[in-house]
Amino acid sequence: MATTKPLITVLGSLNMDLVSYVPHHPLPGETLTSTRFAISPGGKGANQAVACAKLSRSQPRSSAPPSAATADPTATAQIRMLGAVGQDTYGTQLLTNLSAHGVDVSGILTPPNTKTGIAIILVDEPTGQNRIVLSPEANHSLLAAQFSTSASLGTPLPNLLIMQLEIPLPTVLAALRSAREARVPVLLNPAPAQELPGSAYEGLAHLVVNETEAAILGGVSEAELDTLPGMEGVGRTFLERGVQNVIITLGGRGVFYMSASGAKGLVPAEKAKVVDTTAAGDTFVGMYALDVVSKDFNIEEAVKKANRAAAKTVERLGAQDSIPWRDEL
Repeated sequence: MATTKPLITVLGSLNMDLVSYVPHHPLPGETLTSTRFAISPGGKGANQAVACAKLSRSQPRSSAPPSAATADPTATAQIRMLGAVGQDTYGTQLLTNLSAHGVDVSGILTPPNTKTGIAIILVDEPTGQNRIVLSPEANHSLLAAQFSTSASLGTPLPNLLIMQLEIPLPTVLAALRSAREARVPVLLNPAPAQELPGSAYEGLAHLVVNETEAAILGGVSEAELDTLPGMEGVGRTFLERGVQNVIITLGGRGVFYMSASGAKGLVPAEKAKVVDTTAAGDTFVGMYALDVVSKDFNIEEAVKKANRAAAKTVERLGAQDSIPWRDEL
């Protein structure tokens, strides 16, 4: 892989999404008939890799071969995915889809006797809000010992490593240590949220959380994030733990950011007709990450761009299909 462009590596989950669109989220014991059903590639790791890839590239012409995105000479970054899928049809589809969007899949493992991860997603059509049940399968075959050295992050080393928490936490912590030792900046999107040891925050370049995750990890109630002083208090908590840049996405209220350099602010939400919120957060991470590896990173501008990209995503159905290409923004 050419190294003239910045390299972003995503270590995370790959799932096949089984999506039902329903008139409302079912109550306990209630059986609903969905209005639509779709099967599509997903997983927070894969979604963020595709977001980085699509937002760094122009949309290929309809007549272009599947490899066109990978070969796009105008791409602003190279994207590599690390993870695991099963040796099954879903695994093959996930790998093919990533490659078609310009992602290097050579670091994705296919361990024997494992199934590809599955996500069962219910989308409430009136609001676009979703509820998700994960079956990790191959994603949980990734062991901490496999990521205990900088070599595990690939060659060449990335300019940025992105991780989430849909793979085992010990694996994430091992990769964090390896990245720290190799001086590779890390963007951590701790979703789904769970308690992290203090070492996870030490020297962490970028922490991107939603308000639920910020409350859980910051040890406060979500109500405390309803005010700017409350947001600043949680932001300071993360900065004191060693994080350099803190981003808290607040849905319809916008995005709060705070940096160890002193920058802070609340960027208002973009106006959008919400159809499906799936992958909106992953789109935000992808756009923000591309700014991070650019020559002139400015946290406020990065948040504004990421906010615009995520707003485009919620206006479309699906996960990776809903993520815009660079020339659609």
